[in-house]
Amino acid sequence: MSASHASFSLIKTCPSSQARAGELVTPHGAVPTPIFMPVGSQGSVKTLTPGEVRDTGMSMVLANTYHLYLRPGISVVEKAGGLHKFMVWDGPILTDSGGYQVFSLAGLRRVSDEGVVFRSHIDGSEHTFTPELAVQYQESLGADIIMVFDECSAADSSRARVEQALQRTHRWAERCLKAQRRKDQALYGIVQGGVFSELRRRSVEFLTSLDFPGYAIGGLSVGEPKQSTYDVAGETAALLPEDKPRYLMGVGSPEDLVECVSRGIDVFDSALPTRVARNGALYTPSGRVNILNAGFSEMLQPIDATCGCYNCRTFSAAYLHHLFKARELLAYRLATIHNLTFISNLIRRMRETILDGTFNSFRDDFLANYQTTDEVTRLDQKQKWFQSRNTSS
Repeated sequence: MSASHASFSLIKTCPSSQARAGELVTPHGAVPTPIFMPVGSQGSVKTLTPGEVRDTGMSMVLANTYHLYLRPGISVVEKAGGLHKFMVWDGPILTDSGGYQVFSLAGLRRVSDEGVVFRSHIDGSEHTFTPELAVQYQESLGADIIMVFDECSAADSSRARVEQALQRTHRWAERCLKAQRRKDQALYGIVQGGVFSELRRRSVEFLTSLDFPGYAIGGLSVGEPKQSTYDVAGETAALLPEDKPRYLMGVGSPEDLVECVSRGIDVFDSALPTRVARNGALYTPSGRVNILNAGFSEMLQPIDATCGCYNCRTFSAAYLHHLFKARELLAYRLATIHNLTFISNLIRRMRETILDGTFNSFRDDFLANYQTTDEVTRLDQKQKWFQSRNTSS
């Protein structure tokens, strides 16, 4: 097994589904699983202080190596004593290797077997990432869990193109393992293969032969239908070792979390809850609502009377509606606090019901009452967001 101070203990599996409760132990503390990580790509969960992130119930965050490499620079973070001290976060941190940017910044990079040449979205300068450099940078940042450098394919890629990226991902995974020097960080492998079951199986077989301390499922939530996400995540999770954590990358809508926990996923991350919050979309037990709608302009109750977050304890929906209309900065903070609290409570509740044997009833009740975003609208919004990533920061 890869040497690391991180470990995972499986506590209970739901007998009539694949839902699991466990504990992930890291050098910066233990976290219960299932766990959701808010995204702080540049060392900050947008609009919130570390204390406010903690107050929402979040105990682990994700940061991005590529973005921190560009700003402020890996050496600056290293001189500050590492990412934990630099961003003043004392809990566990996971860093993405920059592999996701191979996909999301497709118009700003060139890929070869050696690595990737990125053209900076900030000033147009070129920067080369290799598997060895991705590991070196993450070791300098000092996260508890680090990721291999990989190539993620677009949802509409051909099978041949996905297989080519898969083979490259496997070669890069071997190079990342050989490059790892720090033994207090857990290096996770990333399973690729698009929506092709046979490629996913091959990827699992290859990566598990390298015996990583944890495994991520990449290449999903990149524009494919939700049912495909669920099917591939479940099929892949079932192939992974039972005693290792299973991390589904980039998935974070409430219904997706419930569906994928039921399929055996332990760890999640997504920028979705914080991004939609800044656009006025707030989670409630009955679904996502738009606080900008006129119906909230005179609603003197909180947006969700069952929520205990700072926003719902303190302010009315009418006040939050006013802040968004006036474009006051407080609006984005309050909405972000609410959405992260909602997700945190959802994750906590799922774990409780796995442990007490009532998860399936909880899942069915939640999905029956939670109205999801229209699939066509969702895919259109996602595509527009992907396109914007190639032209802005």
